[in-house]
Amino acid sequence: MNEFWVFGYGSLMWNPGFEFEERQPAHLFGFRRVLCVRSWVHRGTQEKPGLVLGLDRGGSCRGVAFRVAPEKRDPVLAYLRERELVTHVYKERTLPAALADGRRIATLAYICDRDHHQFAGSLSVEEAASTISTAVGKSGRNIDYVRNTLEHLREMGIRDHWLEDVGRTAESLATPLSA
Repeated sequence: MNEFWVFGYGSLMWNPGFEFEERQPAHLFGFRRVLCVRSWVHRGTQEKPGLVLGLDRGGSCRGVAFRVAPEKRDPVLAYLRERELVTHVYKERTLPAALADGRRIATLAYICDRDHHQFAGSLSVEEAASTISTAVGKSGRNIDYVRNTLEHLREMGIRDHWLEDVGRTAESLATPLSA
């Protein structure tokens, strides 16, 4: 069977933006979720970049896999390429993953390009929090992106201690929205 699965580890978990037939918790090995991509479009600008998640080498990542109907494969792929490859800081890869029900699948994932000028590398909690507490892009405030991601990770029973620390620190630095 030639199934088409898409792996979500950040906003794709809570805002996939495409039709799917099945959604399963999934575990991807060899890559970890990290705020390592400077966002110049969705969560920041070139003048004041935000930070978004990327899959960077090493470790593993728990997220969500979406199974897409065969007839929807091409439109979903086109949508994902438009969404994820805006500045080409991500590379499209097919990677093995394990579903919560024990199935092993091949899944489409977007990993960060360490050679791209938007790759932020390893940041301290304070550096990441300082950036996300004030950045805003066309998809909204950077801190809201981190809040939504953390909320969905909690709902799935996934702990990401570093990201949780970044979120807490950013909350203490963020300027509240005007009334």
